[in-house]
Amino acid sequence: MKDQQDVHIRADVLVIGGGPAGTWAAIAAAKEGANVVLVDKGYCGTSGATAPSGTGVWYVEPDAKAREEAMASRAALGGYLAKSDWMQRVLDFTYHNMNQIGELGYRFPIDETGTIQRQSLQGPDYMKLMRTQVRKAGVRILDHSPALELLADEHGVAGAAGLHSQNNNKWRVDAGAVVIATGGCAFLSKALGTNVLTGDGYLLAAEAGAELSGMEFSTSYSIAPAFSPVTKSAFYHWATFYYEDGTVIEGAGSKRGRSVIAKTLIAKQKVFARLDKADAELQRAMRKAQPNFFLSFDRLRIDPFTRKFPITLRYEGTVRGTGGIHIVDEHCSTHVPGLYASGDAATRELICGGFTGGGSHNAAWAMSSGYWSGEGAARYALKLGEKRLSRRPRGLSETSGVQAYVSERSGALRTDEVVRLVQNEVFPLDRNWFRSETKLRDSMNRLDELWREQKLGLRDGNGSSYKIREAAAMTATARWMYASAIERTETRGMHRREDFPQTDPNQHYRLLSGGLNHVWTRALTGELAQI
Repeated sequence: MKDQQDVHIRADVLVIGGGPAGTWAAIAAAKEGANVVLVDKGYCGTSGATAPSGTGVWYVEPDAKAREEAMASRAALGGYLAKSDWMQRVLDFTYHNMNQIGELGYRFPIDETGTIQRQSLQGPDYMKLMRTQVRKAGVRILDHSPALELLADEHGVAGAAGLHSQNNNKWRVDAGAVVIATGGCAFLSKALGTNVLTGDGYLLAAEAGAELSGMEFSTSYSIAPAFSPVTKSAFYHWATFYYEDGTVIEGAGSKRGRSVIAKTLIAKQKVFARLDKADAELQRAMRKAQPNFFLSFDRLRIDPFTRKFPITLRYEGTVRGTGGIHIVDEHCSTHVPGLYASGDAATRELICGGFTGGGSHNAAWAMSSGYWSGEGAARYALKLGEKRLSRRPRGLSETSGVQAYVSERSGALRTDEVVRLVQNEVFPLDRNWFRSETKLRDSMNRLDELWREQKLGLRDGNGSSYKIREAAAMTATARWMYASAIERTETRGMHRREDFPQTDPNQHYRLLSGGLNHVWTRALTGELAQI
């Protein structure tokens, strides 16, 4: 949108986020007859984790045996927290949606038998198609328009306000319902596509009184070349890992190999990889499936199949974790009236439990939960009718005490300082991958103090209000993560406790968390656990 001025829009549904979940939500809401606005921190269709990458999709033919095997295949990895009815819903809807994407013009590859392969999507083509469909549905898109705060009154959420990051003009959308589809939080780790994924939606939801779930399942580190942001861990199934002197690192290629790699890196030893288990046919298939993986190698004239290259473990937090905003029904609504969540912004425990990977389940969840949230938000908003036009909602950033706008206070913390301090707590492998109560509480104490300082005001070198909200969101996300990790005194899913290395059958439940000035956690049990 060029030459944007301050705008005030009235709509039935506002979708915050323009990735897969947000675009599916916008399309679904428009299909219900709602007037829809979509705002994106970046450019809808090119920003976020999916847009620059290829992604697998949890697509399974409607065969009973195949579906049962698909649902059972990762049950143990997820700590048996996933729910079969939700998994079945997502499998059904993903099958339908992937076929629909093909009908809309997406060109799926065809194998040597002539069978169309719908188990993956190329992000650039997928998201270009989704933006086109959003516009065809009549949705108004505001690009480069981060949301700074939700709007609400005594009846619930009623819109949001933000700014256009390219010119600092303000926008406000009064809406009957809001869908948060802002993705997860990778804490600006420089993993590909995650520069806009800073936990903003979690903060917005918490300020409205929403809860989060599964935030302890946030220890996702992906293998990546030390010189590249691309985190395509699946390719390393065909790798051999080496010390700097060329000696093979025993166990690094096993199911528990990432822990071996983590321990090696903690010991300040470099780790190298070579994809030397891939034959010529597989090498061609890998290049075709994930061409962006090889860009950095080709530029540096490194053949990853024959030459060793340095690797690291790059933190991806809740982007590849499973935690997020707690939803309370099949329409992906929260317990806050008018507020919905989808994609990586919402918890994925319902289909993943405590463990997930890259695309696959996350991609299937994005298109399914996106659609359901948009549909639910539209129906809710349309039921309000003319009532929504008389509402006078206010901004909610004051709820947290962290301003939505730049502080003029002398001595206020800079946003880059806050980001660095939060990263110091969540990046270290010996703190976040291998957890213990002592280390977690040490981090929580520092994060709590950092939160208190932020309430006095923040400043940004470029005067960017949205950078202030990003810093606050990352701090809040880290606190919910570690509060939940302290509470879960066991090892389950991707949550590993050195001081509690076994799974405790008495903790077979999900953990809710929330709060801003005072973070709380509680077990989700009884009737409430049915969703």
